[in-house]
Amino acid sequence: MSTPRRPVPPVLFDLDGTLVDSEPNYYEAGRRLLARYGVRDFGWEQHARFIGIGTRETLTALREEYGIEAPVDELLAGKNALYLELAGTSTTAFPEMRALVVRLHGDGVPMAVASGSSRAAIAATLAVTGLDAYLPLYVSAEEVAHGKPEPDVFLEAARRLGVAPDSCVVLEDAVPGVRAAHAAGMRCVAVPETRAPVDTVEFGKAELLFPGGQAEFTADAVLDWLGTG
Repeated sequence: MSTPRRPVPPVLFDLDGTLVDSEPNYYEAGRRLLARYGVRDFGWEQHARFIGIGTRETLTALREEYGIEAPVDELLAGKNALYLELAGTSTTAFPEMRALVVRLHGDGVPMAVASGSSRAAIAATLAVTGLDAYLPLYVSAEEVAHGKPEPDVFLEAARRLGVAPDSCVVLEDAVPGVRAAHAAGMRCVAVPETRAPVDTVEFGKAELLFPGGQAEFTADAVLDWLGTG
C-alpha cells in the first residue's frame, strides 16, 4: 500500500537570477547610470557584490562609495528607467524554472514572487517572459521596510498568500536571499548564481542545494523533494 504524498508547500520565488536571467540587464543599467555621474570603471566584479541585495540598498552603498551627491531616490528612478528599457526586450526565463512554475501552477500550489526589484521592474519582467500568467502575486522590496537579507519580502509574500511562513519554501540564487529565507523561518532551495562569488558555507545551509546553479537545476528534482520533504 503506497504512502499518500503530503501536500506540496507554498513556494516563493526570487526573481532575478532565479526565475529569469536578468542580472546582465541590471549590471548594464547600473553601469549606464553610474556613468552619468562620472563613474567610468564600474565592472562586473563591483556589481557582483550586490547580487541578491535590494536596488535601494545597493544604490545607497554605491552612492557613498563613489561620492555621488544625487539623492538615492533620483538614482533609483534613473536605474529603474534604464532597467525597464532593457528588461522589456531581452529578459528570458530559465527553462527548468518555467517548467517548475507551470507544474506547480497546474497542481494548484500557492506561489508568489518576492524580489528586491521595483514593482514596475517585476511586472515588466513577468510580462515579457509570460510568467505573469502563473505568478500574479508578487512583492517588491520597495513595499516593505527592509530588503534582503532581511526577511521582510518573504514574510509579506506569505501574508498575502494567507499561509504560515514556516510552511513556505523559497527558491533563491544569492546569499542574501538564503539568509532572508532562513530569517523568515522558511526552507530554502539554493540555485547559486554562477557569475557571483559563491559563499559555500551560506549556500551549504540551504535545505536543497544545486551547486552547479541553473546548469544543474531540474524541475523534477525539486518536485520530488517538495513532495517528500
